[in-house]
Amino acid sequence: MSGERDADDSDPVELGLQLLERLEHAELSLAEVIDRLETITTDPALTREILDTAETRGIIEREDGVVRPNRSSFLSFEAEVVTKEGEFTCKRCGASISTGYFMQLDAGEHGPFGSSCIRKVTGRE
Repeated sequence: MSGERDADDSDPVELGLQLLERLEHAELSLAEVIDRLETITTDPALTREILDTAETRGIIEREDGVVRPNRSSFLSFEAEVVTKEGEFTCKRCGASISTGYFMQLDAGEHGPFGSSCIRKVTGRE
């Protein structure tokens, strides 16, 4: 897989599924969901696999371009989001950041994100 996996070699499908499980939105457009998944992969086939698997496993429901997460648990900012200081590039917007926010998911660490992008990706904003 050419460059799609993170340096820690996390499974992008499992990472995507766990990201979708933690969304705090009642519903999102398909484009908004893809925006979040593009922080993991820009490969359309892999994005489709994540969405199809999420639907099969009951993580999301899709209908007419609207995605409704079946919330199981929200991301705990205190326990599951860590900050690191350094020179980073936000995975969502590409901005240079000095404080990176990283999600600690069972499938691996996902980030870095800037302060507004971590809230956007998780649905806090």
